[in-house]
Amino acid sequence: MVSPRRLRAVQQVPLTKAARHAAIVDLLGAQPVASQTELGRLLAAKGLQVTQATVSRDLEELGAVKVRSAGGTSYAVPPEGQPRTGTPEAVDARLGRLLEELCVSAEATGAFVVLRTPPGGAHLLAAALDRAGVPEVAGTVAGDDTVLLITRTPATPHATGLASRLLRLGEGRPLQP
Repeated sequence: MVSPRRLRAVQQVPLTKAARHAAIVDLLGAQPVASQTELGRLLAAKGLQVTQATVSRDLEELGAVKVRSAGGTSYAVPPEGQPRTGTPEAVDARLGRLLEELCVSAEATGAFVVLRTPPGGAHLLAAALDRAGVPEVAGTVAGDDTVLLITRTPATPHATGLASRLLRLGEGRPLQP
C-alpha cells in the first residue's frame, strides 16, 4: 500500500497532445534543446513517454525550427499568434495534413469562409490557419465543429477562391494558385 504522503508527491500529467505540446513549448523556452533525443528525455523526466516519431511530429506541428544559440543550435518555437516559418511548401504540407484530417466542408459566404470539422476539431484547425499566415485570412473564430474564416477582401469571389484552395490543399494539392 502506498502512503497518502507519497501519493501527493506524484505529479499527474495528462497524456493529451495539447499537454505534450505545452510541455514542449515550456521546455524549449526554458533551456536550449539541441536534439529530438534530448527533448524526448526531458519529456520523459516530466512523465511524458514519447517515441522519436511523436517528438518529430510534435515539433513540426508546433512550427519549431533550429536556431543558432550559444552552444550551437537548438530548437525554438515561434511566439503564439505569429506565423510559422518555413518555405511555402512546408507550410502547405503542415496545413494540408490538418485540412485532410479535419476539414469536412468549406463554404464561402460574403467575406467569410465557413469550415466544418468533426466535433472538437475546429480549434485545432483555426489555430493552424492562423499560424500558417495565409495572406487572404485576417483571422479565425472557432466553435466546436465550425471555423469562421474572415477574409481580408470583402468580395465573394475571393472567399469562394479561398474555400476552393483550402479544399484542394486538403486533397494534397498546393495552396498556391
